[in-house]
Amino acid sequence: MRALRAIVGPPARAHHPGYDSGTASHQDALALEVVIPGASLRLGELVATLALAQDNAFGQPLESQLRSCLLAGWLCDEAGFDPELSATTYWVSLLRYVGCTGHTHEVASVFGDDIAIRAQTLVHDAADPVEVMRDVLAYATAAHPPEEHDAVVAAITAGAHDWAVLNFTSGCEAGDQLVARLGLGADVRDALAHTFERWSGTGFPNGVAGKRIPLAMRVVHLTHDAEAIARRVSPQAALDAVRHRRGRTYDPALADLFLVHGDQWLQRLAKVEPWDVVLEAEPTPHRVLVADELDEALLVVADFVDVKSPYAVGHSRRCADLVADAARVLGLDEAIVDDARRAALVHELGMTAISNAILDKPSSLTRAERDRVEIHTMLTEQMLRRSSGLQPLNAVAAAHHERADGNGYHKGLKASAVSPAAAVLEAAEVYVGITTDRADRPGSSPESAAAELRRLVAEGVLGHEAAEAVLAAAGHRPRRAARAQNPAGLSDREIEVLRLAARGLTVKEIGESLFLSPKTVDHHIQHVYAKIGVSTRAAATLWGVQNGVVG
Repeated sequence: MRALRAIVGPPARAHHPGYDSGTASHQDALALEVVIPGASLRLGELVATLALAQDNAFGQPLESQLRSCLLAGWLCDEAGFDPELSATTYWVSLLRYVGCTGHTHEVASVFGDDIAIRAQTLVHDAADPVEVMRDVLAYATAAHPPEEHDAVVAAITAGAHDWAVLNFTSGCEAGDQLVARLGLGADVRDALAHTFERWSGTGFPNGVAGKRIPLAMRVVHLTHDAEAIARRVSPQAALDAVRHRRGRTYDPALADLFLVHGDQWLQRLAKVEPWDVVLEAEPTPHRVLVADELDEALLVVADFVDVKSPYAVGHSRRCADLVADAARVLGLDEAIVDDARRAALVHELGMTAISNAILDKPSSLTRAERDRVEIHTMLTEQMLRRSSGLQPLNAVAAAHHERADGNGYHKGLKASAVSPAAAVLEAAEVYVGITTDRADRPGSSPESAAAELRRLVAEGVLGHEAAEAVLAAAGHRPRRAARAQNPAGLSDREIEVLRLAARGLTVKEIGESLFLSPKTVDHHIQHVYAKIGVSTRAAATLWGVQNGVVG
């Protein structure tokens, strides 16, 4: 018998005495792992890559969340949990913050640097409001002159609870939409819905307490915090935190088990390669993504990245469509076209490391801010190269800011050093960027974008053939067939409101744009939410992208 069985009794397949998993029965959606010709990707590799992107969003080193996944797995092993619960915990530990990009815009609007505030609060005791609010107020006031601090503090204090409920609901809803599209079961989705709840009932958005929180998430609450504290402070500090938070933030039985074995696990963690060991631990049989299922999974990655900024919604999808069409204009082999399109879907992965204080800045960037932005292509390369299934996309995806004259980034490659598909993505990125609204300027017309691309060709910045292929694809794309009815029965006006809300406009700003009263705008928003079954802007935005009405 393992240690925890003395506390909770012998584990059963679907229920553990002393532990109520709080989840629906496990739905086995895993296909048999077989050798399949052509492009394929293990689900474990895709989800582990998303975990790396979540590290970026919280200002943590790559593989931090993978390390917490290993701690969670070792705890499950020691507890003697059945394979289904251990599998659920595996996926939950890697996807805990997959909805984080869905409410980044709102976080940044209050705190400025969304990544800095998340990094600061990551190791806090989330069940201790005083500890959390100290840094919340510090970050919220930092962007304001001293004479405004009292007013800012008063406003945040008065609205903190409602804001937290909305913020965490947004993250949970956005994450649920993405996870559902990956085909993960109800047990995983239910656990992730409790990402921000706490054992004491002081979490958000619903104040769920104790054993009503699914067991998988209770494990992840503890191991995620322990990994971060041990890495950022010391293993002893992690053990001290678990002891101090036992019975308030963490399930006391899980805390007791960690206090017995945690030091050994943390020592073990320092000696392994997290990526390799996490993939070895992927629940079997491995699910392999191919063909349409692979494309949908990469669309999930694209939407996860792009929903971070209202100005980027649909960006990767649009680039992917344009790249595929342009590659066909060049007569490239269809297998190359497929890879180029897939590379375009994941090319912005590194953007998860860039604060929205920079991405959504309504004025020109400083040199330091531009330097910060330029690291995103390097991070994209670092994340993709870990995966044998994604590595083939890297030569195109990570080169999307290289330039024909060698003055691009991050490697300074000239035209002769990149493939035709990569050159097409370079040109498509420029075209899509020019024609898209940004925080500091409105999008230009297609004609202006075409003129700019040809100017860049004349100056040797872009390759002639790639740029002309992109322009041909953009100019000759067939019009979409008119819909007999909008998705979910939305009216045309409701779709207009949804598109503006997806860009981060307030109710007042939407009203001014559409010549409607704020009350009428709010009425439309509530109708949209009711029809599509969500309650937050981020979830509505993801729905809109998925259904082709946003982006």
